[in-house]
Amino acid sequence: MPTFESEGFEIAYEVFGEGPPIVAVHGFGSNINVNWVATGWVETLTKAGYQVVALDNRGHGNSEKIYDPAVYGAPDMARDVANLIDHLGFETVALIGYSMGARISAFVCLQNPEKVACAIFGGLGGNMVRPMIDSEEIIAALNAPALSEVTHKTGRQFRIFADHTGSDRKALAACMAGSRTRIAEDDVRAISVPVLVAVGSEDEVGGDPQTLADMLEQGEALVIERRDHMRATGDPQFKNGALAFLSRVYPG
Repeated sequence: MPTFESEGFEIAYEVFGEGPPIVAVHGFGSNINVNWVATGWVETLTKAGYQVVALDNRGHGNSEKIYDPAVYGAPDMARDVANLIDHLGFETVALIGYSMGARISAFVCLQNPEKVACAIFGGLGGNMVRPMIDSEEIIAALNAPALSEVTHKTGRQFRIFADHTGSDRKALAACMAGSRTRIAEDDVRAISVPVLVAVGSEDEVGGDPQTLADMLEQGEALVIERRDHMRATGDPQFKNGALAFLSRVYPG
């Protein structure tokens, strides 16, 4: 897997297919393979004529592990995405981010609007502008000596996911402590590119997609029916909605 240096950290990435580039930013505790390959996203997007560029966020996957929460602010992680775009020589790209990746993608839109043609925010709706719920419980769950000691529902979900992906739980705890950067409503309203907001109907973590879409200058909402935060990621409803959106605003 190729790597590059961003802000002093080694960041791993992969490139799939050819065509207009889509940069994929995974969620908390995930990685390129879990979020984008195993779910069928890479296959779906490359078959549709796009090139998928996916990175392992700092502290995740094959990227450098850091244990200082101060380096995990969403604006800092957004610079990794912008630096990757520059590293690969792209002028503008489409973004797709899930959960934490949607928050990071929003900061890319704010900090480097000239690099973004459009964006898809998955797994994060109205709660993007609110403090993250259950974050302290998630940190405690990640730091717990054993899963059997974790009783909080959301904390347990994230601990199981971290164990499943073989993640560095100490790095993830630092990331959770540092990456909860709230975006003000005024900043969301400043995002001018077309954005699709896609969230599961049962997703309590992400919140209502229409609430966020209404704040965006060119926002559209997609409800992924009968799916919660963990199960919406690779749902065909999400993929089909994303392809329809991209065909209108970023044709392959």
